[in-house]
Amino acid sequence: MIEFVNFAREYGLILNNVIYDKWVATPTEDHPRSSNGRYKLLGDVGWVINWATMEKPVTWFADGKKDSKEIRQRIQESSSQRQQDAQKAKQKAEWILSQCSLETHPYLERKGFPNEQGNVFVKDDKRLLVIPMRIGGSIIGCQLIDEEGKKKFLYGQTSKGATFTIDAKGTPIFCEGFATGLSVRNMMKQMNIPYSIHICFSASNMEFISRNIRGGVIIADNDQNGVGESTAKKTGKPYWLSETVGDDFNDYHMRVGNFKASQALKKMLLSLRT
Repeated sequence: MIEFVNFAREYGLILNNVIYDKWVATPTEDHPRSSNGRYKLLGDVGWVINWATMEKPVTWFADGKKDSKEIRQRIQESSSQRQQDAQKAKQKAEWILSQCSLETHPYLERKGFPNEQGNVFVKDDKRLLVIPMRIGGSIIGCQLIDEEGKKKFLYGQTSKGATFTIDAKGTPIFCEGFATGLSVRNMMKQMNIPYSIHICFSASNMEFISRNIRGGVIIADNDQNGVGESTAKKTGKPYWLSETVGDDFNDYHMRVGNFKASQALKKMLLSLRT
């Protein structure tokens, strides 16, 4: 087990009390308040993924156990189970959204949007903000944000290729987080510039989504480990990055105010014309 924990740590996952035989959500070093990591351990074989930096899971094998009939069978069974889990997550997301009410939420208030209404789902007396995640218009899962700002995805859901899009039929803008997307929307409205904001939920997914949409700009998080900026560079698109480590665009917007934030966006958008 120690070998697997060390393997997971190489990809930024924080593992405590390892659970066997199921996909488990876990925090990561770059997003300790979220559940951006996933792992599954089946004895001599396991998988880990960090959604912020990876597009697909990587496989771990115990020493000398890389190829055997038993290992191949476990991998095949895990793949089948993953497909079943994804279908269950899709159905659960659809049910959760059917139970939501449009309400304000403490997370949105803390992020500078006290009057913004979102999908709110009540579970065990806790009010969760629900962000639908879609691929090709179809719900595949959702992100749940509690009142303290802790985020998680549904168990088993497929997140690669999923977005929440705020579409005003304009310039494609790609970002990671919901609050960042709201800040960008407000600045674009203030400047009366059409937009199509693609909230991608992780840096790796943002790179994947932006590859398949022509043009546009990246709103990167200034992560301490540099993942946001390095991902933005990989896309080849113009990008915005706060000068302050740890900031996303919402943090920047809250700190400098509407005018300066809107001008920072405007300057970057002008680069599309040069």
